[in-house]
Amino acid sequence: MGRKRLAAAMVLALAAAGPAAALGICVEGAYPPFSEVRSDGTIVGFDIDIAAALCARIGESCILVQTNWERMIPALEGGDCDAIVASMSDTAERRRAIAFTDRYYKAPVRFVAPEESGLDDAPEAMAGKIVGVQRGTVNQAYMRAHYPATRLRLYGNQEHVLLDLTLGRLDAVLGEAVQLEAGFLDTPAGQGFAFFGAGHFDPAIQGDGAAIGVRKSDEDLRARLNAAIAAIRADGTYDAIARRYFDFDIYGS
Repeated sequence: MGRKRLAAAMVLALAAAGPAAALGICVEGAYPPFSEVRSDGTIVGFDIDIAAALCARIGESCILVQTNWERMIPALEGGDCDAIVASMSDTAERRRAIAFTDRYYKAPVRFVAPEESGLDDAPEAMAGKIVGVQRGTVNQAYMRAHYPATRLRLYGNQEHVLLDLTLGRLDAVLGEAVQLEAGFLDTPAGQGFAFFGAGHFDPAIQGDGAAIGVRKSDEDLRARLNAAIAAIRADGTYDAIARRYFDFDIYGS
C-alpha cells in the first residue's frame, strides 16, 4: 500500500470508531528510530510515542497521518493534520509559515562516510566532495551555509540518502547524529561506515531543536501541547519513552 493510501486507510479506520473529531498528527515514517513503518503497516518510533503521550495528556483522540517530508507544512496549512510531530526543527524560516511548541529534543548533526575514507570535516577538506542530505531539512541549510564548496545531492527522504551512501554514490552524508547512529550505523546496513569529525549545531539554522508544528491560528492547541510537554518531562513519562530508544539525554541542555 502506498503512503497516501496507508494514511487514508488509517484515517478512515480511526474516524469510524466514533463521531468525535480527532486531532490529526502528521508523521513521516521514514526516519528511524524517530518514526518508521513496520512490515504490518504500523508506524512506530520515538516521535510516535511522544505524540501518543501528549495526546493522552491533553485528553484528545489523535490519528497519525503519514506524510512525505516536503508535504508536512502544506499538509498542516491545508488542514490535512493539526500538528506535525516529525523531528522538525523550530527554525526562523519555518516560523514564517507556522508556529512551534517548546522543543521536545535537541541533537547535533554529524557526517558519516565509509570507515576507511579518511575524510576530514573541515570545510576546505570537504570542497568538491559529494554529500547527501534530505531536501528541505536543516541539514541542507547547514551545508549551504557552512560548506559552500561541497557538492550537495538532495533526496526526498533519509532512507534514500543512506541507500545511495551504501551504493557508493556519495562521499558522505550529513544528518542528525542520533538518527544516523541508531537508524543506520547500529544496523546491518551501516556496517563499514562511521562518523567523522565533530558534532555541529548552529542555533541560527537549527533553532532550539525539534518541536511540534501547529497552525499560527491554533494558539490554544500550542499552549496545551506546551503544558503537556512540561508535564511529561516532570512526571517521568518523557524519560521512560526516551529510554526505549536512547542511552543518553536526547532532550539536551
